[in-house]
Amino acid sequence: MTPRADARRNRAAILTAATEAFAEHGPKATTEQVAVRAGVAVGTVFRHFPTKDALVVAIMKESLQHLVALAAGSTLFDFMSAVVDEAVRTRTVVVALTHDLDVGDALSGLTGELQRLLDQAKDAGVVRPDVQVDEVLALLTAAAQAAQSAGWPEDLRRRTLAVVFRGLALADVDS
Repeated sequence: MTPRADARRNRAAILTAATEAFAEHGPKATTEQVAVRAGVAVGTVFRHFPTKDALVVAIMKESLQHLVALAAGSTLFDFMSAVVDEAVRTRTVVVALTHDLDVGDALSGLTGELQRLLDQAKDAGVVRPDVQVDEVLALLTAAAQAAQSAGWPEDLRRRTLAVVFRGLALADVDS
C-alpha cells in the first residue's frame, strides 16, 4: 500500500527541514526544531521517524544518494572537490562518512562510485596505480571533516585539495 499524498509531502518536508536544521545546528539539532521548520507537529516527525537516530539515518541515506548522483559523469578530482564543498554546505557528508550509522547500501553505493572514478582515473593515467579506494575515501573524509569543522574558505579548500591531488597523481617523484 502506498502512502497517502499528504504523508509523502510531510515526509519530504521533514527530511528537508532536518537537513537544514542539522546544517545549521549540527548534531545538537532537535526534533522540535525540525518539526517547526517542516510546519508539522513533533508527533508527525515521530510517526515518520520513531527516533532522532532514525531521522539522521534517513538524512544520511539521502545525502549519500545525492553524492552517488554527483559522481555520475564526474572525474575523481571533481567529485572529491564537490564532496568537500557539500560537507561545508550541509554538514551531513561528514556524519555520513564518519559515524557508525546503519546506512547500508547507500554507503556501499558511494564506495562503488568512488572505485569506478578511481579506476577511470588510473586508466586515464591521472592517478598512480597503487592508490586504493580506501585510501581515497580516508583522504576525502579527512578533507571534508577538516573543511567543515574549521569552516575553511573556498580558496583554502582548493589549495588543500590540490596538494591531495598531487599526492594521488601519476608523476615521477624524483623530478
